[in-house]
Amino acid sequence: MTTFIQLHMLTAYPAANLNRDDTGAPKTVVLGGSTRLRISSQSLKRAWRKSDLFEEALAGHIGTRTGRIGREAAKILLDSGINKKDAIAWAKSIAECFGKPKTEKEKDKDPLIETETEQLAHVSPVEMEAVTTLAQKLAMENRAPTADELELLRHDRMAVDIALFGRMLASKPAYNIEAACQVAHAFGVGETVVEDDFFTAVDDLRNESDDAGAGHLGETGFGAALFYTYVCIDRDLLTQNLNNDMDLVNRTLRALTETALKVSPTGKQNSFASRAYASWTLAEKGTDQPRSLAAAFYSPINGTNQIDTAVTRITQLRQNMNQVYGQQSECIDFNADQGKGSLVAVLDFICS
Repeated sequence: MTTFIQLHMLTAYPAANLNRDDTGAPKTVVLGGSTRLRISSQSLKRAWRKSDLFEEALAGHIGTRTGRIGREAAKILLDSGINKKDAIAWAKSIAECFGKPKTEKEKDKDPLIETETEQLAHVSPVEMEAVTTLAQKLAMENRAPTADELELLRHDRMAVDIALFGRMLASKPAYNIEAACQVAHAFGVGETVVEDDFFTAVDDLRNESDDAGAGHLGETGFGAALFYTYVCIDRDLLTQNLNNDMDLVNRTLRALTETALKVSPTGKQNSFASRAYASWTLAEKGTDQPRSLAAAFYSPINGTNQIDTAVTRITQLRQNMNQVYGQQSECIDFNADQGKGSLVAVLDFICS
């Protein structure tokens, strides 16, 4: 039986624009007939995996998502004195290991453009190291890579963020990794009114006697909400993806959980300083089929005491679902708003 770990979090953000749409406004979703603020799962995962907390906990085990692997190899070859034509050709063959190289349409503007891939590839540290080592070897021996040397992808020593969030390589499906962690879009538990902040900037060197007007005018959208975030982790798949390295599995689980509870998306942080820790979290562990508890908030929570009401609703829904479906998953929670429970206890529960 598969062991699932589920995290349910409530995080309160005041005025914020953490995740923007194509117009620059905060992303939203209509739920239960009312508009809510939304933070995409992509935004959350990006913020978590690039955070100092995550990187410090798992240094040396975090991958790189890029389309410039071949370009990096080309730089090594060119810096070593290999002529440009050969350097580009050899680097392009390296890039082809990870995806389809870009076309030559912009070749005149940037000769190295064809060493980049059209799609981003998520590569592990050992794979990046293999690319660097191969480029250095080719430069030293002044020759093209062999077919065997271009087998640069690996299953061993997998990066933790690839193990968690997966990767898809259309040209090399044997090296695809199924994601062990699923992250839902976070949404506000109450109805949202997206507002516009009209702002001005003053030119410090402009004399008021000459022109009392502002040096710049602008506006930006924002909103405030208590967000519900749901994360589901297939512990067995994570263990498989990390080649049964149990120490690394537990370090990954602890780092991901703490990061999800503490790290905010980076959108408009300089404008709003909208950083927050989760006010409440519930962690579940067991072999029952996982399920979100988002249904607790289809009817929006408006007015005061949003956190207390949200906790009551989600707790009651979980109890009702367990009763109806006969589920037996263990759980633990903490409530920072009331000073009950602790982060350490949740982390220990997840990894036990």
